[in-house]
Amino acid sequence: MYSNLNILVCDDDHEIVDAIEIYLKQDGFNVIKAYNGVEALEVLEHNEIHLILLDIMMPQMDGLNATVRIRETSNIPIIILSAKSEDTDKVLGLNFGADDYIVKPFNPLELSARVKSQMRRYTALGSIAEKSNVIRIGDLELDKDGKEVRVGGEPVKLTATEYGILQLLMENAGKVYSIDQIYEKVWNELSFAPENTVSVHIRRIREKIEINPKEPRYLKVVWGIGYKIEKI
Repeated sequence: MYSNLNILVCDDDHEIVDAIEIYLKQDGFNVIKAYNGVEALEVLEHNEIHLILLDIMMPQMDGLNATVRIRETSNIPIIILSAKSEDTDKVLGLNFGADDYIVKPFNPLELSARVKSQMRRYTALGSIAEKSNVIRIGDLELDKDGKEVRVGGEPVKLTATEYGILQLLMENAGKVYSIDQIYEKVWNELSFAPENTVSVHIRRIREKIEINPKEPRYLKVVWGIGYKIEKI
């Protein structure tokens, strides 16, 4: 099922990289290895990569700076791996453009589930829809065929996770979704303290689709309940 999908695993701990390779190969993924951010960028230049597992603390170039460089040209899913479990570190990773965050040491089953969840969303961006299906709300447009988002006719670059959240809310304009509901529907797994993860992605979407993110026209918060796309 996943034999044509390549995952880049980047961590300066060779034993961790080798262990992750074993887990992912059991699921059928192809694994390419790197041991710092510079090597990760070189791998991306010469290989088609569908997802990246990226450690934060690495020599030469750390995972956060590598994430910033990757996000300049690609919306490929990035899952940060780190021994740091504090919420501030998780938010920092998400703010730099990561899609998800796993704390080491991790359960192999959790790793597998999160990788598959991100991979489903990313590969869906390239899937072929049966018929043209464009959602328009004001100047905001989501093309489900091309998996593209435009504001005022100008393309907006979203990650696969950001696209999934926006599609959910635009398809149900006016309906309020709680943080738990957004997480469970977009990540396809039960939520567990998802507040930071979802709120950071919402903020990033606003920065990309709103003229003034502090006074959003489209993506509104309903205090104490959740988020919605306003009908216009």
